[in-house]
Amino acid sequence: MARIPTALDGEIPWDIFFSSAKPEVVMQLDLGNALHGGGEPVPFLERYPGRARTVHLKDYSKTNDRVLIGEGEVAWQAVFQACERVGGTEYYIVEQESYPYPPMESVDRCLQNLRRMGK
Repeated sequence: MARIPTALDGEIPWDIFFSSAKPEVVMQLDLGNALHGGGEPVPFLERYPGRARTVHLKDYSKTNDRVLIGEGEVAWQAVFQACERVGGTEYYIVEQESYPYPPMESVDRCLQNLRRMGK
C-alpha cells in the first residue's frame, strides 16, 4: 500500500495551506484520515481556531481498517473538547467507509458508541 506523504520540506501540507489562507477559509477535518497519515487532530484544531466547522468522525486503527467509531485509536474526549473549545465545530459528520457488520447494524453501533461518549 502506498503511503501518502505527510510533509513537504518538513511542513504538513495542511499547515502550509491554512497558515497562508485567510481566516475565513474553513476546513473539514477527517479524523481517521489525519491519523492514517500520521497527523494528530487535536494540535491541528488548536493551531487553527474556529476553522473546523464540520468534522468527519471516523475512527482509525493500525490493525483494523473496518473499525467503528469509538472502537479504535482516536482520543475521542480530547477531540470533542478541542472541537467544542477552540475548533468552532458546528456539525459532526459520521463517516464509516468499511463495515464490519451489515450497514444499518454498523450505523447503530456507531450511534451507541457516540451516545456512550455523551454525543
